[in-house]
Amino acid sequence: MKKYSQIIRHSGNTSLFDILDISVTGSLTGIPIHVHAEGLRGTGKTTIIRAYKEVLPKIHRIKGCLYNCDPLKPHCPEHRNLIDEEIKNIGIEIISMPFLEISPSAKKGTVVGSIDLKKLSSRDGPEAALLLGTIPKAHRGIIFVDEINRLADTSPEIADILLDVMGTKPGRIQIEEAGLPVTEIPIQVSVWSASNPDEEPGPLEDIRRQLSDRFDFSVNVERPTDTWAIDRIFSKEISNDDNTVIMEKTIEFIKAEKAMDRFEPTKEIRELFASLYVDYSIESLRYIEAALLGTNIRGALLKRKPCIADVIFNTRYALRHRVEMKDLNSILKNLEQGKNFMEKAPNIAKLPVQKENKTSALTQLENIKDKSPRSKNHNLESLKNILRRLAENFKPTKSKKSNGSMSNPNPKNIDMKAPPQKALSMGELDIKEYVKTEEELIR
Repeated sequence: MKKYSQIIRHSGNTSLFDILDISVTGSLTGIPIHVHAEGLRGTGKTTIIRAYKEVLPKIHRIKGCLYNCDPLKPHCPEHRNLIDEEIKNIGIEIISMPFLEISPSAKKGTVVGSIDLKKLSSRDGPEAALLLGTIPKAHRGIIFVDEINRLADTSPEIADILLDVMGTKPGRIQIEEAGLPVTEIPIQVSVWSASNPDEEPGPLEDIRRQLSDRFDFSVNVERPTDTWAIDRIFSKEISNDDNTVIMEKTIEFIKAEKAMDRFEPTKEIRELFASLYVDYSIESLRYIEAALLGTNIRGALLKRKPCIADVIFNTRYALRHRVEMKDLNSILKNLEQGKNFMEKAPNIAKLPVQKENKTSALTQLENIKDKSPRSKNHNLESLKNILRRLAENFKPTKSKKSNGSMSNPNPKNIDMKAPPQKALSMGELDIKEYVKTEEELIR
């Protein structure tokens, strides 16, 4: 298996890295973020996902707890009723964030849990006890499901379990075994998955649309398109700074987790997501939840306030599996037009207060419209309103008499200097006045 530091980033896979970074940070803060990577065979989806196991940050848990109980929020049947002093006496340990896998051939008992036959058949003291499955063991970490389209087709009972785990944040599982009381456990786990939509049984959204919608983000991973990247992928050179790369990445996640409160999406960004949801009749409110979370975490990772570029990025992957491609392209086109206008806003802000400048800005806003056949119903009014408020709230500098600079558009305030003599036509000039020899030019 390739190490994280050996995986080459290129234009076809960079987005998957960015989305997985968001998911890891979300898991660290206690907010599961589910990711589905789609792509043709050989594009490296599974390799990238498995390589992330190396860079997952550490977590604290109650010592020896198989459920990975957070000492501050114990949830398992054994620890959830303990007081702080009792937890302190048991002890606290540091472990790597869990990363476990569910294969397409997995059975319900191994995924959720079953009776512990070893304890049940013990000669010294037989007892009925639970043997934990993969999902409860991965609490506060990652579950990876490769070829999830196959699993959804051939194992509907496991798909139902994933629906419960991914339905809320945190999710839940229920363990039912004869002779044991029904046990319901809250589960905080981010589900990552991969699939090839061109292979049987087809795209996940066509097989189990409900399960597809549970994924916050869907990313299309593509093959590299330049020879440099291909050469690097097959290079035998081994990175000597693996530990440095892993440490820097882990620190990046920890810093982002601590800084999230400083990068909450603004009211205008929330309104924009809501407008997209309403204007395009998007079925699932999970789009807004995923996009807001992604915008917040991406801001913390990049150490800057969320902006319209983050809205575009998160919308692209939060809607990819939820709307028709033509609608997604239309939405992204409108957002790009809005972004272009906002990038020009600082230049407009420097202009003096003049009615015609504001009118020009508002005219540009009115041109930000959806050109698709549904444009009459989907003009993204909230986007225009947000940008209109931006244009109306400019605080331009006071107009000063110009010293000849063209930054002042008012002709009355520009110092004009007439040429020393009246301009003549070419016919009135002597040829020596506009044709020079090489020697004359050098002089």
